[in-house]
Amino acid sequence: MLSPAIGAPPHTTRIDDWSRDGRYLILEGSDAKTKFDLWAMPLFGDRKPFPLLTSEFNERWGRLSPDGKWLAYSSDESKRNEIYVTTFPDHAGKWQISTDGGSRSVWSKDGKELYFRRADDKIMAVPVKGGAPFEAGKPEPLFDVRSPGGSDPWFDVSKDGRFLIPVIGQQTSSIPMTVVLNWQTGLKK
Repeated sequence: MLSPAIGAPPHTTRIDDWSRDGRYLILEGSDAKTKFDLWAMPLFGDRKPFPLLTSEFNERWGRLSPDGKWLAYSSDESKRNEIYVTTFPDHAGKWQISTDGGSRSVWSKDGKELYFRRADDKIMAVPVKGGAPFEAGKPEPLFDVRSPGGSDPWFDVSKDGRFLIPVIGQQTSSIPMTVVLNWQTGLKK
């Protein structure tokens, strides 16, 4: 959680992303009136955060494209979470990416694909072209993912295209735990 002394918007809950050039943080904040919103905080000049997406809907999980020109996010404006892309930092257009629900978008490291988690726990891939105008292909399922404890986990994609996803391991036997009391007396002085 960011301190109000840093100049964060009220009720900031987390930092969602940062630009690869180190110039911006993408903040997710909440407000009783506008629910979850996305803000940007420049790491230059006066460092004063400014709103990116604030409405009566939840805008969450903002992720910047590698070139910093596009912001992918989730919004429930259609009564369920869907993935959208807008220009950054000016929010001059909006493109809907998902069609069957979506959350937690992640850009490929080269910016040519956008991945997200669909509502049925499938990781989806969408080819994108970040020119003028922005173009997105059809979402295609890659694989199923089981959420730890029924949560909506973060995931990421490495430079070589491998997915990093938290999973719950299956433990077949209990692992003994050793507790050492007064361990400091065993240290050499």
